[in-house]
Amino acid sequence: MNHHPTPSAPEVVTTQHVFGAPCWVSLTSRDLPATEAFYTAVLGWRWRSAKLGDKFRIALADAAPVAGIAAVAAMWQMAVAWTPYFAVASANEAAARAQERGGTAAVGPISFPPGRAALLADRDGATFGIWEGELFTDWETWRRAAPAFIRLHTRDAFDSAIFYGEVLEWASTRPGGCEVHYEGDEVVLRSRGDVVARIESGALEAAPDPTIRPHWQVHFAVEDVEACARAAELHGGSVLGKNTENAVLRDPDGAQFTVTSHLTR
Repeated sequence: MNHHPTPSAPEVVTTQHVFGAPCWVSLTSRDLPATEAFYTAVLGWRWRSAKLGDKFRIALADAAPVAGIAAVAAMWQMAVAWTPYFAVASANEAAARAQERGGTAAVGPISFPPGRAALLADRDGATFGIWEGELFTDWETWRRAAPAFIRLHTRDAFDSAIFYGEVLEWASTRPGGCEVHYEGDEVVLRSRGDVVARIESGALEAAPDPTIRPHWQVHFAVEDVEACARAAELHGGSVLGKNTENAVLRDPDGAQFTVTSHLTR
């Protein structure tokens, strides 16, 4: 989490610049080598080390950063899952705002130099992360390439928008904040003019099927959805749903994600 180029000079990008916006997606994992092998087979990713330590990796597609793996599921006694992280000016304050509004704190905030992180859940049980501090090297490349997109499936999109808006300071008058738009039955989040997340209603809190319960779904752009689905099954994963443009997959440890031939923004 380091530098990005500007027209004048290199500048450290921090969560003060893009507060409230999704700044990364990460998978909590139990077994780092096994996880790397699965996602290399399914998505063709390569890997590099991360500043946060030997339990962390950054996935690369065509040399551009895509996502992270944090092999901390056993250490933190938490489920294996894909989680979006949002930039915040203060992890402590954001976590406190979430708890004040009926959310819960699963982990943290704790220090991971050069920043602080926490894993939280909203009041409907959807898990998300927050990050305070410097963003990783090539973060601007990740933002521009937009290899991943996040969508919240929740009980009531408008109620969730109020929760996240208050926790993450959406629609703030401060420079660098996110805009919230209501388009039909969806809530659309924009950062720097780009659509960066969508929130939709219809999830059921008590549903036994995890694809129906409230959750943040991470979507990855791929060239061949069918090939990814076949590779997932061949390497111990499963296909939860599929059409010509999208497939909802589950890795061998149970983490759910979507591959799509185009990321609708």
